[in-house]
Amino acid sequence: MSQPSSFFKNDAGPSFRGSRTDITPGSGATPTPSPLMERFLAAFPTRKIAWRTSQLREAGFGDRHVKLLVATGVLLRMRQGAYLRASYWAGLSTAGRERTVIFMHSYGTNSTSAAGFVYSHSSAARIHGLHLWQADTLIHVTQSNKPSSVGSDDQTCIHTVTLPSSDITMVGQTHVTTLERTVVDCCLTMPYKRALILTDHALRMGASLDILQEAADQLSRHRGVRNLRRVLAHADALSESPGETLTRDLLRELNIETPTLQHWIHTRAGNYRADFAWVEKRVVLEFDGKGKYFDYRPTDEAVFLERKRESALLEAGWVVIRIQWKDLFNEAYFKAKVLAALNR
Repeated sequence: MSQPSSFFKNDAGPSFRGSRTDITPGSGATPTPSPLMERFLAAFPTRKIAWRTSQLREAGFGDRHVKLLVATGVLLRMRQGAYLRASYWAGLSTAGRERTVIFMHSYGTNSTSAAGFVYSHSSAARIHGLHLWQADTLIHVTQSNKPSSVGSDDQTCIHTVTLPSSDITMVGQTHVTTLERTVVDCCLTMPYKRALILTDHALRMGASLDILQEAADQLSRHRGVRNLRRVLAHADALSESPGETLTRDLLRELNIETPTLQHWIHTRAGNYRADFAWVEKRVVLEFDGKGKYFDYRPTDEAVFLERKRESALLEAGWVVIRIQWKDLFNEAYFKAKVLAALNR
């Protein structure tokens, strides 16, 4: 279900084609190659992006050399004993960087820890590529025995629980909780709306609602189980973005009649799929606020296509409501705007 991260493909895969020149993240400038930098670049193929201190030493780069490579922007020190190629980091999105921090925790500790780390909660959600909204950036690890100092710091949250093997999967070389277990853990610890966004996406990725319901039934009076049950009662795999999830849930909370999700509409210019449609009233609601909170910016072409789409829907006799992020947090305005269209 989950796709391997580019971290693993780039660190070991033969198909990666990177630049032979490393840059300081954010600088936009190429440093003048030094003998040390040239020796480093010659020692490792560009597909190699991560190192432990022991690997660098074996290749002839001692502590002084490593400090210089970090200072000149060739390497980034991600955590004690774990380094990343700086040019790889510079090319990552925000979500990609968040995942890479977790993978580097795993990479830096897998040769020193016998604890049996399994990445869980929001960390597992990031590894699976689930949508997260306002989630913490701690590294969440679940293990069966008492936490040790290995891999533990103020950025790591260790949960001491014995996980059944059925709740553990592998993504690349990292042990992580399954989609279903990840949803359960997050719903037990996250506020409702954040958990709902994540759960919608997990269902869309193939998580089993039956397994989730069974887990909720088994938890009985566990702390957070009421939130889990509430999320499962309202989750819907048809919502395709965090904004659509929040819009759908706000319509429910405001007791506005339920629309059809992802409804196909035939127009002279082609077939279009509406986020929300009240078919009998020929009203469409489109969520139009991706760019504010996520790694997305509409291109000129995308803006043109959206205008073409809206013109086609209007020509076909549909009323189009556009909702932005800010509208989701102004309930009075949101309700008035939707009801004005529905009651016209």
